[in-house]
Amino acid sequence: MTGAFLARRASTLLAALALLGVPALASTPSGGAMGVDMPLWSLIPFAGILLCIAILPLVAGHWWEHNKNRAIISALFAVPTAGYMLMTYGGDGATVLGHHIHEYVSFICLLGSLFIITGGIYIRGSLAGTPLVNTGILAIGAGIASIIGTTGASVLLIRPLLRANAPRQNKVHIVVFFIFIVSNCGGLLTPLGDPPLYLGFLKGVPFEWTLRLWKEWLLVNGVLLVLFNIWDQRALNNEEKARPGSQLEEVMKHEPFGIDGALNFLWLIGIVFIIYASGSRMFTGGEAWPMGLSEGLMALVAVLAWFTTNKDNRERNRFSWAPIVEVAVLFIGIFICMAPALQILNAWGQGAREVAGMKFGMTEPWQFFWGTGGLSSFLDNAPTYLTFAATAAGMNGVSVDGPQYLGELLQKGDIAVRLMEAISCGAVLMGANTYIGNGPNFMVKAIAEENQVKMPSFFGYMLYSICILLPIFGIMTAVFFR
Repeated sequence: MTGAFLARRASTLLAALALLGVPALASTPSGGAMGVDMPLWSLIPFAGILLCIAILPLVAGHWWEHNKNRAIISALFAVPTAGYMLMTYGGDGATVLGHHIHEYVSFICLLGSLFIITGGIYIRGSLAGTPLVNTGILAIGAGIASIIGTTGASVLLIRPLLRANAPRQNKVHIVVFFIFIVSNCGGLLTPLGDPPLYLGFLKGVPFEWTLRLWKEWLLVNGVLLVLFNIWDQRALNNEEKARPGSQLEEVMKHEPFGIDGALNFLWLIGIVFIIYASGSRMFTGGEAWPMGLSEGLMALVAVLAWFTTNKDNRERNRFSWAPIVEVAVLFIGIFICMAPALQILNAWGQGAREVAGMKFGMTEPWQFFWGTGGLSSFLDNAPTYLTFAATAAGMNGVSVDGPQYLGELLQKGDIAVRLMEAISCGAVLMGANTYIGNGPNFMVKAIAEENQVKMPSFFGYMLYSICILLPIFGIMTAVFFR
């Protein structure tokens, strides 16, 4: 209910801005003019909300469990940020906020529709929770994430994976690797896979261009799958030694496989088509779709899926609104609080200001890979992608004023192409570094906790990513981005 209320309020604000004549911001950074003089203390609310997400589950876990309290924290930081933007920058501040709220509404409509649709697909029986089967599920997720998006693949597969491993005690690593692979790294190959690539598609990157990243996709997912299989096998072996009876026999018990709610796959295809059609500007003579059209269509498909799905499917999936509400109440605060951070970053990247006495000094692909990825771990990866892409365009003499400027950038030669490859990989892959790096991360965490899997804290999860992902990204740097 809280998430729906926030979405309605966001839509109301957008409508009000339109009535007042405030233009919607294009998805392209406009040179970061507002960020030139914006003080660094304006970053405090963003840092504050991140610290609360990281620390409160540890020191006030019971209080933090309630979405009402999460909403209070979100508002505590978002309202002052919005007030500062409006009072200091007037119409320009309202435009920036309107853009971020529109992005938030689009974000929630996409996640919410996929959450509802896949929540009505019940995979009957239970797969065997063996290391080989678990690895196979993660590999399937990596494959379909670029087709139905990391969110769709995550929500579709996480529940069957949890049921398959219900008899096991040590299964936190299974969910962590699931987030790494299915919720993030698998979505690298098409604009349908992850929001940054979709925004690049809207700005002129050809739909098939990201298929060229198959070697990067294969390396990171291949290494992760091998590591997972070894880890999972050792975990099961340790359980065999520590617990009475045969744990392998327990996880091998399963019922015949089947699927209920297959009509939802049609609705899933509908969501994918809406994303593709809006990005391709179909049915509008090459013009961008009117604001709110794609979001409205996704909401309509979600409603149709809800009423055409047998409620027993959702009950057997233990479907509840809690995971999507948790994402909604936290990310409305994140989207608003990150507005100053992105304005400062944009101005810094364009060379219009210094940060802590330092000029923006990135020129090489490896720098763009780590710069985009590092910020995508904590900021929303879609605007971070566009900010670094706009910087790369400026370095190559391409104006960001045109609607298809990234397509022009890719025509500038090998250096421009390598920069875009690095930016794309950094934005998508390093979203796995933290729970807030990508929307599905939090959702999978919430679903796992609903199924009595005690997930690591914010910093505990980062310890996994530091030890596992960063060395892999180091290898990728040496192989692809030198």
